[in-house]
Amino acid sequence: MKPDLFEAPDYYNLDDLLTEEHKLIRDAARAWVKRDVSPIIEQAAQDAKFPKSIIPGLAEIGAFGPYIPEQYGGAGLDQISYGLIMQEIERGDSGVRSTASVQSSLVMYPIWKYGSEEQRNKFLPKLASGEFMGSFGLTEPDHGSNPSGMVTNFKDMGDHYLLNGAKLWISNSPFCDVAVVWAKNEEGRIHGLIVERGMEGFSTPETHNKWSLRASATGELIFQDVKVPKENLLPNKSGLGAPLGCLDSARFGIAWGAIGAAMDCYDTALRYAKQRIQFGKPIAAFQLQQKKLAEMITEITKAQLLAFRLGQLKNEDRATSAQISMAKRNNVEMAIKIAREARQMLGGMGITGEYSIMRHMMNLESVITYEGTHDIHLLITGLDITGENAFK
Repeated sequence: MKPDLFEAPDYYNLDDLLTEEHKLIRDAARAWVKRDVSPIIEQAAQDAKFPKSIIPGLAEIGAFGPYIPEQYGGAGLDQISYGLIMQEIERGDSGVRSTASVQSSLVMYPIWKYGSEEQRNKFLPKLASGEFMGSFGLTEPDHGSNPSGMVTNFKDMGDHYLLNGAKLWISNSPFCDVAVVWAKNEEGRIHGLIVERGMEGFSTPETHNKWSLRASATGELIFQDVKVPKENLLPNKSGLGAPLGCLDSARFGIAWGAIGAAMDCYDTALRYAKQRIQFGKPIAAFQLQQKKLAEMITEITKAQLLAFRLGQLKNEDRATSAQISMAKRNNVEMAIKIAREARQMLGGMGITGEYSIMRHMMNLESVITYEGTHDIHLLITGLDITGENAFK
């Protein structure tokens, strides 16, 4: 087991822009990843198993709903703190960050923002502590980029709702205790429902044979005449804007998280280039390798600045959905390109589990697709700047 020697690049002294609290939160998450994630993550990925043993640690570093108010069990932190935590976790592994993102932005966020006071008090403290784990049901087998076409539906049966349908590509589903599920009522209006483990007709089969996010549990949510209590309907927002608001929060976390994966690949490639001797000198002394490393640190620095400014706007409640889409798309593309270049720099060693690069590369193939595909985010920016809708 190789020691985790990661050193975070900060070429533009961005630490000067962070508060002392930001740095303490980030450093605590970084230390936890080095101690509890790095030693086990390669084997977890090889075994295609989510390491449930890390759930208490994720809760301890504030990864579950860091911006949720303390009265509901959250840490009451700002959005930059949330971003920094996601950055450090994804430096360890995108699948682990996915688990935290879903819990925070796709389960806790809608209960906090759209739920009743009773729902907040019932679910949020247990989700914040990791006692409950959650999943988010929006994507369906036939409706991914077009969630408004969903067929999952519920009917008013008088004293309860009857839920039918299926969701696919759902992180955390195989072990979730609760699921925030988006479904249409009899008038075709989209609402959020909290579905709880143990409800008859609710099942969560796991998705196997993944080449990506192998250390993350992915599955389905299947509803066959599930009786959902009426008090489990999220009362304070309906329509497609409700789940899309959750996705904004998740995409913001991804924009930061992808930087972590890129930093890990860059740091690995830089260290290797200084140590690997060919033709009598370190490969870091060759122009082509310096070009790759210089481009990597340049792109990471640009992504850091983009994410930091977005965090400021998010703290001021001024970040638009289109701005968040731009950061998610740019930063994930940046990370996947760096992973591919770093893999080449390591030659054959780059494909082995001795180094993290190939795992990051495979993970990022999912990250570039979920929470809005790469192309969809491009069209969101296009719509915003032209006013013309290319989706229809």
